Amino acid sequence: MVEEFAFDNTEERRKSRQNGTGWIEVIVGSMFSGKSEELIRRLNRARIARQKVQVFKPSIDARYSVEEIASHSGHKHDSKPVSSTAEMLASIMHDTQVVGIDEGQFFDMELIEAVNRLASEGKRVIVAGLDQDYTGRPFEPMPQLLSVAEFITKTHAICVKCGSTANYSQRTVESEARVEVGASDKYEARCRKCFVPHSDSPTIHE
Repeated sequence: MVEEFAFDNTEERRKSRQNGTGWIEVIVGSMFSGKSEELIRRLNRARIARQKVQVFKPSIDARYSVEEIASHSGHKHDSKPVSSTAEMLASIMHDTQVVGIDEGQFFDMELIEAVNRLASEGKRVIVAGLDQDYTGRPFEPMPQLLSVAEFITKTHAICVKCGSTANYSQRTVESEARVEVGASDKYEARCRKCFVPHSDSPTIHE
């Protein structure tokens, strides 16, 4: 975990704002690991600090709400659904200080250049998303965002099979589509030992 002062300490934040310095924070992990919950926590703290916040999510993700980001545990925060990075950029106001982005893996590759641009303009950008797809492979553009971020947080879930630390999102339905939006109806959190890589086989239900 990144040290708390990196994004919450009042004095550090004041110094950064005075210098016009922005930065990128990336929160990654498997499904059910608390990524969205951590994003919502940081956004709420920014609002308490009276910073202007804008939040975005891909329009493809309407599992819990169309105009809110939501964690699996039920925490929610208002957001604007967008169909592309370009649409998101066109919606960001000049005086916005904090930009939150949920489900970053569903955005196009233009997201990398966009968050760098926003950070260079002095904005704090927080992106949450899956770092691996259902096959266990890196899920673009999240790996590229990890390489340019100042601060990185890796969250973990609990393996539904053995109770160990889970780092993988096991798909439990038959589909070869890389993007298959769902929650516990289609995915389980698995550890390395219990994860069945590159497979949609019904044997994963054993």
